[in-house]
Amino acid sequence: MSQVVVGWQRTGCTIGMKLTMALHYLEDRWDKTLAATLSEAELLRYRSNLLGSDLRITNYGGGNTSAKLTQPDPLDGGSKKVLWVKGSGGDLGTIQTSGFATLYLDKLHGLEKIYRGVAHEDDMVAMYPLCAFGQNTVAASIDTSLHAFLPALHVDHLHPDWAIALAAAANGERRMQEFNRRFEHHLVWVPWQRPGFELGMMLKNAIAQNSQCDGIVLGGHGLFSWGETSESCYRNTLQLIDHLGQFVQGYVDKLGDSIFGGAKYQTRKDREAVVVDLLPFLRGRLSRNKRVIGNYAALPEVLRFANAKDAEKLAWLGTSCPDHFIRTKIRPMYVHWDPSGDRKELRELLDRELAQYARDYAAYYQAHAVADSPTMRDPNPAVVIVPGIGMFSFGKSKAEARITGELYVNAIHVMEGASALADNETVKEYPQAGLAAPSSAFQCHANYVALPPSEAFRIEYWALEEAKIRRQPVEKLLSRRIAMVVGGGSGIGREVALLAATSGAFVAVADRNLAAAEDVAAELCKRHGRDAAHAVAIDITDKSSIQTAMHLVVTLCGGLDLLINTAALFPASADNTASTAQWGKTLEVNVTANYFLAEAAGKIFRDQGLDASLVLTSSANAVVAKRGSEAYDVSKAAVSHLIRELAVSLAPLVRVNGISPATVIRGSTMFPRERVMASLTKYNISFNSAASDDDLRNLLAEFYAQRTLTHQPIDPVDCARAILFLAGPDARCTTGHIIPVDGGLTEAFLR
Repeated sequence: MSQVVVGWQRTGCTIGMKLTMALHYLEDRWDKTLAATLSEAELLRYRSNLLGSDLRITNYGGGNTSAKLTQPDPLDGGSKKVLWVKGSGGDLGTIQTSGFATLYLDKLHGLEKIYRGVAHEDDMVAMYPLCAFGQNTVAASIDTSLHAFLPALHVDHLHPDWAIALAAAANGERRMQEFNRRFEHHLVWVPWQRPGFELGMMLKNAIAQNSQCDGIVLGGHGLFSWGETSESCYRNTLQLIDHLGQFVQGYVDKLGDSIFGGAKYQTRKDREAVVVDLLPFLRGRLSRNKRVIGNYAALPEVLRFANAKDAEKLAWLGTSCPDHFIRTKIRPMYVHWDPSGDRKELRELLDRELAQYARDYAAYYQAHAVADSPTMRDPNPAVVIVPGIGMFSFGKSKAEARITGELYVNAIHVMEGASALADNETVKEYPQAGLAAPSSAFQCHANYVALPPSEAFRIEYWALEEAKIRRQPVEKLLSRRIAMVVGGGSGIGREVALLAATSGAFVAVADRNLAAAEDVAAELCKRHGRDAAHAVAIDITDKSSIQTAMHLVVTLCGGLDLLINTAALFPASADNTASTAQWGKTLEVNVTANYFLAEAAGKIFRDQGLDASLVLTSSANAVVAKRGSEAYDVSKAAVSHLIRELAVSLAPLVRVNGISPATVIRGSTMFPRERVMASLTKYNISFNSAASDDDLRNLLAEFYAQRTLTHQPIDPVDCARAILFLAGPDARCTTGHIIPVDGGLTEAFLR
């Protein structure tokens, strides 16, 4: 096994880390060939992306990285040391070079002279913009001082579960010394202190007093590591975390199934059915103040925790790492339910427990709020643990709901590791205690020490966190909404899906052609992020298929807000007449299926108790009598009246509307090449039989356009815009109506 020693100089001493490059859990992904092509700033970005790509190393949005680079001063041309540090609110896994704040290092060091102590540390954040290098306007992280006062050129501050498990253990400092001996490290322990200028001073002093230090454990918080280059810093960090993993995981594995005191409950065999039944109800209750989207997790570690004897007490203590509870809140809601009981009792139980959680949260706020504290936020939980079922997490978007759940999984791993590190020695003073809070302020169960509620509040309602929230982008028109677009794989449905995602909705792209739906969903995720959409297989003539599709959407996101159907059938035949079978199939697809869809969605809408919207697609043919399309025309006339019937039956919770387009050719699966050519022949329009499909469709579309008042071909996006107007909040007082999208087709004027 090869070894290499890297170190950094600090006033006459060398602090180094011995690297044994064999990793047990993590993977060294550093590409020397690629790295050789990158600038120093790009190497910082590269290192950050590598570290942020593995949730075992750090969670989404958590941790920060930095580099102290020598650059020419744009003012005088002289060489200056510049601190590059992750900007406030950034994510290491996705950050670009433009996401780093840059600050004069000597000016940051100069702030120590005007620092008036911990009671005034927040004042220092206002000084950071005055230290900005060049024209960089990225908001500097509150952790900036932590990086500035560590002398290493490259610094990583991360939140790996294994490190926080050690940091949150009642015997954590003692176990850290054991770790140092076993793995030949020189970690130093620093008690809990809220991130800020004071902690920066504490880190500076810790290094000054420990010349061989190769990393710092922050009590209850996280880990610092470093190096002289981006590459050595990355490898030092990887090595240290992997060693911590070997150390902590070894104790976890010894306990096996007895972790968390062993199992108290068993997972229900019908948990998936319970989830589908429960999620819309729960989402509706949690959306009373502001609509949220849900996420469900049943990972083995989640179920083991939810079913464990210690789960209730550990859940009540809350999380320890600030990066966790900023999203998960101080604690999850643990539902006091015996999963061997009747699932029908869950709804009533949830109402009681949600009311109690809100009271407890209000009491927490009132106990710690001061005159200038931000107004109390939503008192509902962000995470709900149900024994026998698993974990539900919620947020303003699917991404936030998923990330919130991932963060509580991180918290479970931390509690698991801290519990496993327990020994038989009595802990008289918690090592997390220090300047910020005495030992008596901390609570512990099964060797896991959580942050004192007072410290949790100081972070959750920190003015600097409030400022970070206010910097978030303005929410879009359909944010916090879940849209299911049936027929979303092509034509009008595809355009609806694209526009809905652009407007902020999570989109379930449902289609009989699953491959087409997957293509559209992939396009949406590429444009808007991995949580923007999901493909769903559906056969709208099959009630069980509809039910399965709806259940998938509920499991993915917790419910449904907008149901849009653009799927339809136009029967084609050589003599323009519909056979008995075609007649029946047309009515089944175009009419009955819409009723089935509304029936299935209606249950979800009722369970949620939230306003919702249903939009169906009729046709100008519903009012224009024609020869040769009787089955289609009659079916669309029935759809128009079904819209009115559903508007009555689903009121007042659900608005039901429709659009009535004239012939839409582009992108429509109802216009294969043969039908287009037959129509051109029917209307005596000359065409080249060798022309492309698009050219032939454009020729027919232009013919239809000339029959309207606007002379404009009807494009799928025209229909999509009308659909989403009706589906969205801008049409909140419109129901039972049909908007024509026909270019001004006089034959379709209502009489």
